Amino acid sequence: MRYRVIFYKGKCVGCGLCTDICPEIFQLRTSGIVLKKQVIEEDEQEVLKKVRKAIELCPVGAIDIVEE
Repeated sequence: MRYRVIFYKGKCVGCGLCTDICPEIFQLRTSGIVLKKQVIEEDEQEVLKKVRKAIELCPVGAIDIVEE
């Protein structure tokens, strides 16, 4: 099973919380937050946990994840 990270750039306020929690996926650039990687493989459970934590703590709900 794979997971796809969905990032709603229009909702993002650029707080950087997601980049602190999961730098493997999220990166802060001058243009705002970007995804370094969109797909998480099943064997990347630690990264998946971090993304779920970022989803939980995002103050504007700009992150989601779906199973593929």
